[in-house]
Amino acid sequence: MRSPVISLFRRELAGYFATPVAYVFILIFLILAAAMAFYLGGFFERGQADLGAFFTFHPWLYLFLVPAVSMRLWAEERKSGTIELLLTLPVTMGQAVLGKFLAAWAFIAIALALTFPVWITVNYLGSPDNGAILAGYIGSLLMAGAFLAIGSCLSAATRNQVIAFILTVVVCFLLLLAGYPLVLDAFSGWAPQALVDGIASLSFLTHFNAISKGVIDLRDLVYFGLMIAAWLYACAIVVEMKKAD
Repeated sequence: MRSPVISLFRRELAGYFATPVAYVFILIFLILAAAMAFYLGGFFERGQADLGAFFTFHPWLYLFLVPAVSMRLWAEERKSGTIELLLTLPVTMGQAVLGKFLAAWAFIAIALALTFPVWITVNYLGSPDNGAILAGYIGSLLMAGAFLAIGSCLSAATRNQVIAFILTVVVCFLLLLAGYPLVLDAFSGWAPQALVDGIASLSFLTHFNAISKGVIDLRDLVYFGLMIAAWLYACAIVVEMKKAD
């Protein structure tokens, strides 16, 4: 018997490609990713065959593109009233949250995988460290999953997709820069150093940059895993609280 999570995953993933929106999203992602890697990143000027610049821009691409995907996950369900129908199916709240999240994550993974011509081009032009590039892809996918989990939770908190989008961008932006002075200076004047260090450790960029350099540390993997799990758990709680609204 097929798992409810798998059934919901297949339905949701097929739903993305039922409209032109998915193809437009993928096209925009591919164009921006290539443009940032080869032009804004100064690939040809540097004369070095690697994808360092390519991955450097991923957090900022995801900052706007992932919330555009996540904003409809639950907000649209609540606005259209289909959430009641979804929750009458033989599926638990946790399974529903996980199935929808995995479908959206798979969609983003497909968009990321379609950047393979960039990888091929770099190998054609030189001899890059393919191990570091593979690590960069893994880190990029994990970071996208964390962005998506946050967006899923915030989408469940409102019926308005625009509000869900804005909230997700703001929260993800703060978590991106959590280890940098822009955020830490707001706490360093009054908060104990342990709290400041704790906030700094939440930075997406700190963990992603370590992986994208080819160093896959268990602590970074655990960080992204816990971030995804925590926000999905919060999402399940929010959906449970809001389903009667």
